[in-house]
Amino acid sequence: MIANLTETGWEVIYHRAHALLAAEIAGNWHRKYRPERLIETVAAISHHDDLEREWEGDNITEAGAPLDFTVDKKTSLPKLRELTNNSRYRGRWVAMLISMHVSFLNEGKRGESPELDSFLDEQLENQKKWRQELKIKKEEAEKAYAFFQWCDRLSLILCTRKLPDGVRALEISKGPDGKRYDVIKLSDGNVTVKPWPFEKEEFTVNVEASYLSQVKFDKSEELTEALQTAPIELLEWTFVKS
Repeated sequence: MIANLTETGWEVIYHRAHALLAAEIAGNWHRKYRPERLIETVAAISHHDDLEREWEGDNITEAGAPLDFTVDKKTSLPKLRELTNNSRYRGRWVAMLISMHVSFLNEGKRGESPELDSFLDEQLENQKKWRQELKIKKEEAEKAYAFFQWCDRLSLILCTRKLPDGVRALEISKGPDGKRYDVIKLSDGNVTVKPWPFEKEEFTVNVEASYLSQVKFDKSEELTEALQTAPIELLEWTFVKS
């Protein structure tokens, strides 16, 4: 989950909701520059966090706070394998992109265990196999994944409240064209991206957030129950070409 501390408690955004926001962003990309197989790519973006189930397992810190996704956690190979295996049922393109995302997030952990290293090797082998079967070059797959990662990163910037004030630019990441893109919160509260990569000159995206007035929880079940009854608000961002 994404847990933002507020003056009265916690703002919680489920990871699946963040992924849906990333897919909304992807759907607004300029049609002239969209990657191949856009619908399948958006499907991969919208489902890439399906392994996150905030209503299961341990979801609080030792101090009793909601467990934010940035807290370093031990890699769960069964969960990663479940995600990559289940993605195959949406097709090889989706499976390839989600596998590439898993590689991106976990390659830096090589050496933690022989099991993890074997799993990461398996992902690279699968990616190569799917590229061959789909008859695409590695560069094409990397371009599609850059688009995936760009949308994911921008969604996380919004959901984690990382937009800087003062009309200051924050780098998102390099896009599928290899260019650097920055996001800027304007003085009127709207948001712009430079260079502008979207089809429309103005559009709005949103995500649902749950609000907790309780700051500390004694056990995970208590947090889960509180989230089930927490008030929900719709967070919106209007993007404008500037």
